[in-house]
Amino acid sequence: MRKVSRGSKPPPAGLSVRTRGSTELERVRAHMAQVLPASVNRKAFPFAVYKADSVKKRLEELFHGKCAYCESLYASQAPVDVEHYRPKGRVEGDALHPGYWWLAADWANLLPSCLDCNRRRKQSVPVVSTGLTVMQQAMQTGKQDAFPVAGMRAGRETDDVLAEGALLLDPTRDDPEDHLAFWLGDDRASGVVYPLPKLGAPPVAPDLPLADADKVAVAVDAEARAVSVRGAVSIQVYGLNRLRLVQERARLLTHLRFLEGVFLEVGEVSRNIASLNAAAPQPQLADATDRLDRLQVRILDQMQSLAEPDAPHSSVARAYLRDFRDRVASQP
Repeated sequence: MRKVSRGSKPPPAGLSVRTRGSTELERVRAHMAQVLPASVNRKAFPFAVYKADSVKKRLEELFHGKCAYCESLYASQAPVDVEHYRPKGRVEGDALHPGYWWLAADWANLLPSCLDCNRRRKQSVPVVSTGLTVMQQAMQTGKQDAFPVAGMRAGRETDDVLAEGALLLDPTRDDPEDHLAFWLGDDRASGVVYPLPKLGAPPVAPDLPLADADKVAVAVDAEARAVSVRGAVSIQVYGLNRLRLVQERARLLTHLRFLEGVFLEVGEVSRNIASLNAAAPQPQLADATDRLDRLQVRILDQMQSLAEPDAPHSSVARAYLRDFRDRVASQP
C-alpha cells in the first residue's frame, strides 16, 4: 500500500449526474427518509453512479492502474472493482446499520480494488514461528462490507465520520508507512508485510497479526503486542499477506537483490581497474572504468524504477532501496 494524493481536481462528473432532475444522493436521501410500517423491510437502493466510466478512468489515473490496497496491477487480472472505503449499503457485524449511503457517490470514499482485496475469499496467510519457519493457515480475507471502528460508528448523514476511529487504512488519507513494514530478509518470510511496532526498534522477525477473521480479536492482540492496530487490522481485512501476493513481493525482492549484487560487483571491478590505471595509466583502462561507472548508474536507475508510483508493489521496492542506501552509507 502506498500513499496517494487525490489532488485538487474536482470529483469526476459522473458522480453528480442528474437523472429526472435529481442527483443520486438526493434520491437515496429521499429513499432513506421514507417512513415504513414496522412489518416492511426497506428495499436496497440501486446505487449506480460510482460505476461511471469517468470515475473508473480517474481512479486508474490516480493509482496507475493498481489496486489501492495491495498495489497489484488489476488490469492484468480483471476489470477494476470501484470499492467504497466506508461500505454503502450495509456494515458487517451490525445488522441495524443502513450503510454509509450518503457516501456512496462521494469521491473521497471511492478507491480502486482488485478482486482479492475487495471480495471475501478463503486465502492462505502466513503464520511465522520461531526461526522464521513459515506455515500457512487458511482464513477468510477481503474487505467486502467490513469497516471496523474503534469509537462510536456514524449512522446518520450528519454524524462526524472522522470521529469513528477507523481501523482500516485508506492510502488517500493515511500514510501506510506509519503503520506497515515489509520483511526484506532472504528467507521463507521474505515479502510478508507486518504492523510496525509502536515503540522501539523493528523486530528481528516479522511480528504478524493474529491469524483470525475476527477484527476485534486482531485489534486486541495488536494492542497487547504494542504494534500498529490499524496496520494489523488492515493486513487481515485486505488480505495483504495472502500467499500469492507474498510470493509476488518475494520475487521482486529476489530481483532487487540480484541487481544489488551486480551493482556492487561492477563497482568493485571498476575500482580495481582504476587502481591499475593509477599505477600505469592506459587509455583503455580509463575507458573501461568510465563504462563500468555508467553501467552502475544504469543498474541503479533500474532499481529505482521498480519503486516508482506506477510500478506494481512499489512500496516494498522503496523499502528495499532505503535499506540498501542505509547499508551502503554505514560501510567504512
